[in-house]
Amino acid sequence: MDRKLIGSIEGGGTKFVCAVIDQDNQILAETRVPTITPEETLGACLDFFRQQESLLGKLTALGIACFGPLDAHPGSPTYGHILATPKAGWAFTDVVRPFEEGLGIPVGFDTDVNGAVLAEARWGAGIGLSDLVYITIGTGIGGGAIVNGELLHGLMHLEMGHVRLPRIAGDEGFAGVCPFHRDCFEGLANGPAMAARWGQPAETLEQGHPAWEMEAEYIALALQGVICTLAPQRIILGGGVMSAEFLFPMIREKTLKYLNGYIRSEVILDEIEEYIVPPGLGTRSGILGGKALGEKAIVS
Repeated sequence: MDRKLIGSIEGGGTKFVCAVIDQDNQILAETRVPTITPEETLGACLDFFRQQESLLGKLTALGIACFGPLDAHPGSPTYGHILATPKAGWAFTDVVRPFEEGLGIPVGFDTDVNGAVLAEARWGAGIGLSDLVYITIGTGIGGGAIVNGELLHGLMHLEMGHVRLPRIAGDEGFAGVCPFHRDCFEGLANGPAMAARWGQPAETLEQGHPAWEMEAEYIALALQGVICTLAPQRIILGGGVMSAEFLFPMIREKTLKYLNGYIRSEVILDEIEEYIVPPGLGTRSGILGGKALGEKAIVS
């Protein structure tokens, strides 16, 4: 059987990860491109895929799971564009067209977290579930959702990281790091917020530091809202902050506390360890998310 090769891009504010992946999810080639100017970054990504086509064969499709905000609505005048991002130089960049024109193949495009939740639903911690949420907690915070088996889009893509949260007692004096909302989920609980609040990066904070107790409180508050709004069958938490695995038991306990017995599902009450979970694909959720978006572009 001939290999079906899908190109994948996991586009972030620091780097773009590019890969060629076969039908068995084997990564055949991979590179990282610094996120500098759009011309340089996208040009280097395009060069990588052209080089790999000369070595491995023609790509069937490409999927781009990208930082936002962005326009993922086909038919929109700005489809394929990043929108009003604070990332310097990237606002209103057309990400899709250079690859459509440069490679001549279908290109799928969506947020990085929508790509990740799609990959987890197909190959990871969400297999067999029709309603799933993936939240990444790292340099930024974002969430993607599958509802009734389909990626959830509305007026635009979801912005779970910018939901406002009540302040935890003792944190009233912290300004928050989001330039738009200050005390939204991202502004209070992303990696830069932890560094700004405690004067050192999250990865250098020891397990018993009070930072983790506060972080778990904010995450649990956000999850309470997600559970009451979308009622997912499972919540997956990824991103750099969640590499601190000891956070998971804390978050589960505090989520139950904030739900306060209102949601009576046995899945939550009796199986919370299987309800709030790390990614089944580990660190590959994002890059396989790009592959999933590429496959989706073939059939759409």
